[in-house]
Amino acid sequence: MNEGWPTSQSATDTVWTVAQLNRRVAELLQGSFSRIWVRGEVSNFTQAASGHWYFSVKDESAAVKAVMFRGRAQAVGFVPKPGEKFEFRVNVTLYEPRGDYQLQVESMRRAGRGDLHAAFLALKDKLEAEGLFDPARKRPIAQMPRAVGVVTSLGAAALHDVLTALARRAPHVRVIVYPAPVQGLDAAGRLVHALGQAISRKEVDTLLLVRGGGSLEDLWSFNDETLARCIAASPIPVISGVGHETDFTIADFVADLRAPTPTAAAELSCRSRATCLGLLQAATAALAAAQLRRLELAALRLDRTVAMLVSPEQRLAQQRERLLALTDRMARAGSRVHERQAGRYAMLKSRLAYAAPATTARRTETARQAQYLVSAAQRDLHRRAQRLAAAMQTLQALSPRHILDRGYAIVRNEQGDVIENALDLSVGEQLSIELARGRLQVGVLQVHGLL
Repeated sequence: MNEGWPTSQSATDTVWTVAQLNRRVAELLQGSFSRIWVRGEVSNFTQAASGHWYFSVKDESAAVKAVMFRGRAQAVGFVPKPGEKFEFRVNVTLYEPRGDYQLQVESMRRAGRGDLHAAFLALKDKLEAEGLFDPARKRPIAQMPRAVGVVTSLGAAALHDVLTALARRAPHVRVIVYPAPVQGLDAAGRLVHALGQAISRKEVDTLLLVRGGGSLEDLWSFNDETLARCIAASPIPVISGVGHETDFTIADFVADLRAPTPTAAAELSCRSRATCLGLLQAATAALAAAQLRRLELAALRLDRTVAMLVSPEQRLAQQRERLLALTDRMARAGSRVHERQAGRYAMLKSRLAYAAPATTARRTETARQAQYLVSAAQRDLHRRAQRLAAAMQTLQALSPRHILDRGYAIVRNEQGDVIENALDLSVGEQLSIELARGRLQVGVLQVHGLL
């Protein structure tokens, strides 16, 4: 029997103090209900100045008081609201000073895990149908990045793992952290904002989206549709390292590369320093070998060129012989050209003599043709003069002047038309009368037609 308990042999005769009774009941409760899960709705929620949470867990027919101490509450990542349903991992205890039965909450998760899994599968099917998981869409990861960006919480163990892995493997790579909470109601929006900052700044070649393991509720921020579309639209390749190897989120499927853990994400983001040094050494060796081959080839070319060289005296003798040969060829070529030109001149002279015209005969013929042209012109001129005289006589005979000389006149209206019928005129109309000698302007006083 524990110290402080009554020692009377008869249980019915035992006298308990209130403190003893409460302590015994507390031990019984803790021994019988150790770390069980309880589902219920939050009510009467109070967050004390100390950071502890006090609330009630109730269902349709009952309620029980609960407490969650500050250290446990800070790990939740969000503040529950009255009316929300959760599943609580609890120890059943008794608050001994008052004898109040209560639940001491160690962790909590949103109720309806099956609903969350159904929502996860629905979003996964939707984004997969849109092609966001298509490997052809995903960007290759830079093997030699200038800088690597890490999107995670500043207090997360995943950040420590990533920084440790990069410092060990690739200390030459600069790391830029874009802080954002990885758990809680507003975590997804904050993650999208952090990714947007990294994309707009354009200061890294690869982005790591990481956090440690946890339950489906803990990782739910990485199943957000807006976050998934932001990852898919990112021009910077994204490596997702969320949870443990068995954990999968929508972010893993959309990311350009999925790592099983944050540490693995850091290792996949760049080549290690040892690998880079190995590649550098291999490239240096290859460059040295190529340079050696070029030097050997140059040495061979030099030897061949030296073998082809001749002394200046020999070269001058060769040039002298070549000059004499060219001089002789030029002399012979000049004489042959002169002979060809002389023959061509004689041939052209002979052709010119043959083709020269007989000028005397041409001159006599020209004089005869000129005399013929003069005679023909005179005859044509005489004929034209006779025709002109006849035409003059005919014109004079037909001229209206002869008619006017016999006392006739030509009458015209104001438009200059010749009047032939008096009925075409109107009283008062002005007329012009042309006589043999002169003109008159008259007006029509009266019109008489011929019977």
